[in-house]
Amino acid sequence: MCQAVEMAAVYEANRNICKYVHSTSRGHEAIQIAAGMQLSPWDYASPYYRDDSMLLAMGFTPYELMLQLLAKRDDPSSGGRSYYSHPSSLDPEKPCIPHQSSATGMQVIPSTGMAQGIRYLEKIGATSLRTGPKGEAPVVLCSLGDGSVTEGEVSEAWQSAVLWELPIIYLVQDNEWGISASAEETRVMDAYEYAAGFKGMERMRVDGSNFEECFHAMGAAIGYVRQERKPILVHACVPLLGHHTSGVRKEWYRTEEDLALHAAKDPKPLLRERLLEIGVLEKDLLAIESDTPKYISLEFDRAKEASDPTVDSVADHIFAPAAVTAEKGNRFPSNGNKVMMVDAALHAVEEILQQYPEAIFFGQDVGRRLGGVFREAATLAEKFGDNRVYNTAIQEAYIVGSTAGLSAVGVKPIVEIQFADYIYPGFNQLVTEISKSCYLSNGKFPVQTLIRVPIGAYGGGGPYHSGSVESTLLTVKGIKVVYPSNAADMKGLMKAAFLDPNPVVMLEHKGLYWSKVPGTQGAITVEPDSDYVLPLGKGRVVQPAHPRDLKKGDTLCVITYGMGVYWAQAAATHFPGQVEIIDLRTLFPLDEELVFSTVKKHGKVLILTEEQLNNSFVQALAGRIQRTCFKSLDAPVFTLGALDLPAVPINTILENAMLPNPEKVAAAMRELLAY
Repeated sequence: MCQAVEMAAVYEANRNICKYVHSTSRGHEAIQIAAGMQLSPWDYASPYYRDDSMLLAMGFTPYELMLQLLAKRDDPSSGGRSYYSHPSSLDPEKPCIPHQSSATGMQVIPSTGMAQGIRYLEKIGATSLRTGPKGEAPVVLCSLGDGSVTEGEVSEAWQSAVLWELPIIYLVQDNEWGISASAEETRVMDAYEYAAGFKGMERMRVDGSNFEECFHAMGAAIGYVRQERKPILVHACVPLLGHHTSGVRKEWYRTEEDLALHAAKDPKPLLRERLLEIGVLEKDLLAIESDTPKYISLEFDRAKEASDPTVDSVADHIFAPAAVTAEKGNRFPSNGNKVMMVDAALHAVEEILQQYPEAIFFGQDVGRRLGGVFREAATLAEKFGDNRVYNTAIQEAYIVGSTAGLSAVGVKPIVEIQFADYIYPGFNQLVTEISKSCYLSNGKFPVQTLIRVPIGAYGGGGPYHSGSVESTLLTVKGIKVVYPSNAADMKGLMKAAFLDPNPVVMLEHKGLYWSKVPGTQGAITVEPDSDYVLPLGKGRVVQPAHPRDLKKGDTLCVITYGMGVYWAQAAATHFPGQVEIIDLRTLFPLDEELVFSTVKKHGKVLILTEEQLNNSFVQALAGRIQRTCFKSLDAPVFTLGALDLPAVPINTILENAMLPNPEKVAAAMRELLAY
């Protein structure tokens, strides 16, 4: 505790050196140390940005924490990439700590995902599950401030924890402030009272200033979860003695009376007084109080002199190396049967579940009773059990974000967002937790997750079941985006996406699932063998131009994906031999080599999408093509997409007016060839 207090004082005295924003645990030390001391190396933890005392209690040294404070190269958590007290650790002598973000309350979903994964691994008797030397079961500790409990994503996580009886402790540290907003302004109940609404959540209150009480409470909470395998909430009332952060000063918004009230609950003098009561000698306490500032000062001086990261490391660890780098297996077996895209996807997932016991599949309505609203999960729960294929509540944030925690404990999740239009509630988790995990943990925690998303418009699906979201997804760095257009690609890419150690979003066009849309029969292909994999980032020449027309310089190429492949094929029948069609198959990583070489070969290019065109991925790609292929272009880069409407109208006449079609594509081809 003295170390934590002295570290905060040193940081405050050296504000010109500690220039990166940070928070400390001043006032929270007792509950944090009580928690950190009693976690075991086989446990998991999600501390939050004020938990430096907890990290010290787990065994992290002041020097290690200071390296992150000063964003140094040897910062063991992030290599100088993230804030102070944003740990990530695979140290076998400490609890496992995946990447921790700054978004308040957002860690609750990945933390609960860890507990969900532990529960699954226990059920199947997985040898990969971390346990103690005597077989002690792991627990998850999720630490958060009371001000974050009002976040809706906390509710999603707690609902899942009590529903599935997950082994997790939610430690809520309540200092009655949320930056400058007081508890009276922002809540009608505290976390303890709120948790009463989650049937099955055990609860306890503790005076977070009293170390002895905190130690017994955290020991009881950890013991309960370790034994009973059910969630518990510990609500600790603590003073806030420091600033919200180094950049938001307490004196700006707190009164002298409030500061004095909190100072009276300072856990350090309270602990000192108690130690004297139980017989610890004054001289021993004075020695600690004398030695600690010297030690912290020396460690701070060491950290100041540590090396900064090198510029050449800035792009390291965006992704972990891909598992599939070459096409393998038999794409078109001679005795194979033709399948629709939806069945190719179903069979791919079935084969994955057969081969990988650590794989699970969950989402809305994918469980036993329905098997997916598109029947894309039909019979899977019957074949593999309700503990591997199951329904969730309507909670897209949890469906997406829990995969970060599942991945951290060694489970390989496949999840589904029922319609692309409903992915937005999951975007916070996708951006804040999943996409940044590999990079900000310096490569320690890539998130292996496959997120399936039915997408696209056809047949009057209407404004909330027909949207395209690829451009929005592609603004998120740190994820991969796949968009197959036929059954063979669906299966090969599904397998590769599952095996990829990085997050992959797989966009699956509903109109191609059964090839009900006229002209899309080509999406039905012979089913590849079970060992077939197709690497991400490799496009395909769907239709080459005739060499005769190419030699005459009277050709163009179409760069497209998804439904655009079939619009382009239908339109190309009006220009026999003059049109080459490229199916991107993966939108990120993009097969730039194929795109640029094809454009340079033809000198004329049309980029085709189903999305609304303005500010889209297609327009961005047009700019890249123009920059790279400018000297080879014989015409402007053409783009074609849907009308720039805020939604797809349900009336099919209006829907058709909005979307591209073969006639619109043919008109664009005709104009382009005329250059």
